[in-house]
This record gives sequence, C-alpha cells and structure tokens, in this order.
Amino acid sequence: MIIIITGASHVGKTVLAQRLLETMHYPYLSIDHLKMGLIRSGHTALTPDDDDELTGYLWPIVSEMIKTAVENRQNLIVEGCYVPFDWRKDFEEEYLADIRFVCLAMTDAYIDSNFGAIREHCSDVESRFYEFDLDAASVKEDNRKFAEGFRAAGEEVALIDDDYEQATREVAARLSGIIE
Repeated sequence: MIIIITGASHVGKTVLAQRLLETMHYPYLSIDHLKMGLIRSGHTALTPDDDDELTGYLWPIVSEMIKTAVENRQNLIVEGCYVPFDWRKDFEEEYLADIRFVCLAMTDAYIDSNFGAIREHCSDVESRFYEFDLDAASVKEDNRKFAEGFRAAGEEVALIDDDYEQATREVAARLSGIIE
C-alpha cells in the first residue's frame, strides 16, 4: 500500500508520516528531502521558494517512484506539499487501487487560536531554520489553497478545526486501515 500525505506547510504532514512509519513500519519518502537533494546537488536551478515550479519538477519523479513501489508490491509513505491537485491522472486504476491519499488542512479558526503552537511545533520532526518570518495570514492562505484545490479535485481533505491530536489520530487510523 502507498499512502500519500499532502497539505500546506506547517499542517503536520511530517508528524503524521512519522507516526505511520512508527506504527506501520512502512518506509517513508519525504518529497522535501528529494527536493533539497536535487537543489543542493545542482541538478536544478530551482530554489526552495519555487513551490509551483517544484511541483511540476518533482511530481513526475515521485509518481514514477510510487508506480515502482506498487509494481514491486512494496509499502511506502510519501509525504510533502509537492503533489498536484490532479495527481490521479498519472495513475491507471491498477495503481490507484493500492494508493491511499489525504490532504491535511487547518481551518482559519484553528490557526487563529493555535498560531503560537503551530510556530512552536514547526521543527518537531525536521529542523527548520527559516521560519522566523512565519505569519498567520500566509499559513491561512496556504491551507485554503490546498483545501480548496484538493476538494475541487474530489479528494479527501482532513480538516483540523479543534483538537489537532484527535484529528491526526483519526486520519492515521483511517490511513492505516484500522478504521475504514
């Protein structure tokens, strides 16, 4: 089984992927790690700030890695924000049968009530050295963009509106097959 977790920055994708890795023991692919490897090695002139261009650059590679994992009957957690809204078009039905997907998004009310905690926890799994200028308005805008785009594409969007821990536990249980 392949599990794809996407959403805006700071929504907890990496934390959810880490929890699934620890409970399901599936290998984990961070699209951010792939991005930084390609940028640092000089294989692209794109920068970490080129989000839209990075999606177009990275997704063809990631989607083929997913196909390879499915063909080899391997499990994989794929996590990152560089997943296009229309990602399903890149897979035939036999691949889609082995893929579970979720987009995490926080509501504006959640961000307003918990922005301090969002800033505080942004390095829970990975060290982030660039978050000194993080602001609530941009976090809300990014979350709305992901939620609206994936909803319009008919995808599941798991909204975090009240209790972050409860919401992500429910998503993890659903993705791992404990709750259908």
